[in-house]
Amino acid sequence: METLVRLIEGEAAMVAFGECLGRAFAAHQGPLTVNLLGNLGAGKTTLTRGILRAFGHQGAVKSPTYTLVEVYEFGARRVYHFDLYRLGDPEELEYMGIRDYFGDQNLCLIEWPARGEGVLPAPDVLINIHPEGEGRRLELIAAAPANTLLAGC
Repeated sequence: METLVRLIEGEAAMVAFGECLGRAFAAHQGPLTVNLLGNLGAGKTTLTRGILRAFGHQGAVKSPTYTLVEVYEFGARRVYHFDLYRLGDPEELEYMGIRDYFGDQNLCLIEWPARGEGVLPAPDVLINIHPEGEGRRLELIAAAPANTLLAGC
């Protein structure tokens, strides 16, 4: 496991860092699961907006708090943005066919992954976002081979 720490000041910098990660994720061959940790308002969805921009998305990005998942299609690649904050029971994920999302060339970005514990697969990348001063401290943890994706950011 390799840990990368970045200090991010402001929303624009968070989006820009997300774009850097998004370019790395887009270059990855195969499925990829990224868990996003942090309190409400930490910047998980803002980071996701940057990741999606790297794939070519120009529209709004909202957290799928009530729908649980938002799908973004980019040719053969799909990005699934999950927000499990309102999930009542991890078993609800089984009813929506959660395992089908984690294959092919899919990128799964999961906010509040602890709510799906026991059902979700282990993440390839874990991003923990903490408030620090006026900005955010991001701790990115990845095991090989995903750790090489983070090197350029």
